[in-house]
Amino acid sequence: MDSMGSYMKNVKDAGLLQSEELHQYILSTSVYPRELKPLKELREATQSHPMCFMATSPLAGQLLSFMLKTVNPKKTIEVGVYTGYSLLLTALSIPNDGKITAIDVDKEAYGVGFPFIQEAGVDNKINFIESDAMVALDGLLQEEGNEGSFDFAFVDADKPNYVNYHERLIKLIKVGGILAYDNTLWGGTVAMPESEVPEFMKNNRVAVIKLNQLLASDSRIDIAHLPLGDAEEPEEGGEAVVGRRVRHWRWRRWREENVKRWCGGGCRIFAPNF
Repeated sequence: MDSMGSYMKNVKDAGLLQSEELHQYILSTSVYPRELKPLKELREATQSHPMCFMATSPLAGQLLSFMLKTVNPKKTIEVGVYTGYSLLLTALSIPNDGKITAIDVDKEAYGVGFPFIQEAGVDNKINFIESDAMVALDGLLQEEGNEGSFDFAFVDADKPNYVNYHERLIKLIKVGGILAYDNTLWGGTVAMPESEVPEFMKNNRVAVIKLNQLLASDSRIDIAHLPLGDAEEPEEGGEAVVGRRVRHWRWRRWREENVKRWCGGGCRIFAPNF
């Protein structure tokens, strides 16, 4: 495992609470009691995987499920699947006739979660595409009827391509749809002096900063930037403060300047307010 993997695997997941005890209280009181059996089993199976730090946390998953059940999407995209915790959660949260286009360059990790997806009886909702995400998204755009037809997308993949994914996904997501990006604070390093950023965090930090700047200036969308998951914590031994992975999402709903014309009086626009 590389330096980033070792670092991420060993950090706690208390989030901005800065208290593992309070984090555990939230999990035991509000998250774990509602976590369905297949999700729990997949989460536990993922813990033994060498890249387990990449998995969606159950706390973040609960928010994702809440959003999905509120929006009630019929057609979704997931870029970056890993073992499939967020994918299974999505499949369980969308309507029975809902469909997910799941894209990942590595199908091996997905094999860890697929038995649990089958057990839950939702594998029929998933179209898994083993591919580079840029190629897959370009392919979707070339298919007639896909542009502007997706209700929801979740991106947790290679950070340097987030900007490229954005330009493609904004064409695929319908007006009033929602796109969630994961890791947009990159362990808190976006607000740190570059000299204090660990070397293994720098490339993704630059990519995430570019994405945040792009989203902030994109007049086609509304955004909410949410800190959720890991937070900053100083390493032991007098090292510089190092950001723990921050799971926070920019929820964005893309719209045109004349969005009212699209909505008229009957279209429901969902804008998260936290």
